Amino acid sequence: MDEKRLSNLRHQLILAERERLTLDGVIHVESFDDQEIVLETELGGLVVQGEDLHIKELNLEKGNLLVNGYIQSVEYLGDSLSKKSKGFLARLFR
Repeated sequence: MDEKRLSNLRHQLILAERERLTLDGVIHVESFDDQEIVLETELGGLVVQGEDLHIKELNLEKGNLLVNGYIQSVEYLGDSLSKKSKGFLARLFR
């Protein structure tokens, strides 16, 4: 990603004691349940995995998300969620 584009983006992730995750720069929540949240941020796709996950606050106009629960992993997927979807389907149908 070039420097000019990065300077215009706003993305921040704060994880407190593996129980409270605050995200800025959220564009879209693709899917969620109590074990996984898949979302699109200004810097690409993001997957949050854990136990007893609950979205406490979501404001897409401001790009804010607050998640409570036991967070086991946070994984960036790269530029886009669509790339992960194609990769997952390609592995599934080999």
